[in-house]
Amino acid sequence: MGSTYGTLFRISTFGESHGPSIGVVIDGCPAGLDIDETFIQAELQRRKPGQSHITTQRKEEDACTILSGVFDGKSTGTPIALIIHNQDQRSKDYSHLEKTFRPSHADYTYQAKYGVRDHRGGGRSSARETAARVAAGAIAKTLLAEHGVSIAAYVSEVGDVVAPPYTEMNLSRVEENIVRCPDPATAEKMIALIDQVRLDRDTIGGIITCVIRKTPVGLGEPVFDKLHAELGKAMLSINAVKGFEYGSGFAGTKWRGSQHNDAFEQRQGQVRTRTNHSGGIQGGISNGEDIYFRVAFKPVATIMQDQDTVDQDGNSAVVSGKGRHDPCVVPRAVPIVEAMAALVLADFLLRNKASRV
Repeated sequence: MGSTYGTLFRISTFGESHGPSIGVVIDGCPAGLDIDETFIQAELQRRKPGQSHITTQRKEEDACTILSGVFDGKSTGTPIALIIHNQDQRSKDYSHLEKTFRPSHADYTYQAKYGVRDHRGGGRSSARETAARVAAGAIAKTLLAEHGVSIAAYVSEVGDVVAPPYTEMNLSRVEENIVRCPDPATAEKMIALIDQVRLDRDTIGGIITCVIRKTPVGLGEPVFDKLHAELGKAMLSINAVKGFEYGSGFAGTKWRGSQHNDAFEQRQGQVRTRTNHSGGIQGGISNGEDIYFRVAFKPVATIMQDQDTVDQDGNSAVVSGKGRHDPCVVPRAVPIVEAMAALVLADFLLRNKASRV
């Protein structure tokens, strides 16, 4: 089944959008790691619904309870179980979808695959599930911080509004505005665009850029478990994601090798690259430079407009969005991208310990 991720640092998530609870079990977290429940909760607050007027107005506090694997504030080396109770489901908002398929949602494919589906908010296919990933990602971030690794993501595009390159911005300012763009002028334009889209009863997509700094050289397991391959898999597993690129990405296809190659040089006793078109990964292995990548999110599929569809019996039907939904998912997806990146790197950090004598 597809609810487990990781090899040594492994997570299994559970729960549905309108069920009693969602949660995660982390297996493989080393013993002796300081577990800060306040930090876990702070990460969840960044993802939670209802945090601003440009997000869904569903009200969930996303209070997380640790059930096992932690004693006196430290991991014990046994499975860590975390649970988050749902509080504001309003399942009646979805009663009209019991037998009708929403365009560009997972309704039809879940019905075709399993023969049954939870129509209340999409059940397991809902992005509500990602709260459990953020909780697990907070613990992965804590492990990485012990090794000096930091992860920062931000909204770099909403529609046709584009932020400057990350090298020209102060990423510590990401949380200073509701859209999570560290450039204030660009953030204002993004917020205005999302506001207009919301008033139009529509949705819009965007791009999140993630930057990982001070990654040790050597993370990644060629040939099939290359670092960028696992990052791509992790990002594409997030709801609404349509694309992933790292380093120069698709733009690099237009360059010549003489322009694209990252020349090596000795700097402060270390091998470094003069440029970083590789995005911190060469041969599927981290090279110590910044790892940076971009994740593309489609417009949210639920729109407050009538749309043509069919029901489970194949009859033509019309469906209109009801309830509370994000006009643009990217502001709340920033901590999800960070969490999945942390889970990938934490796993590779542990796996790398077996790479040589």
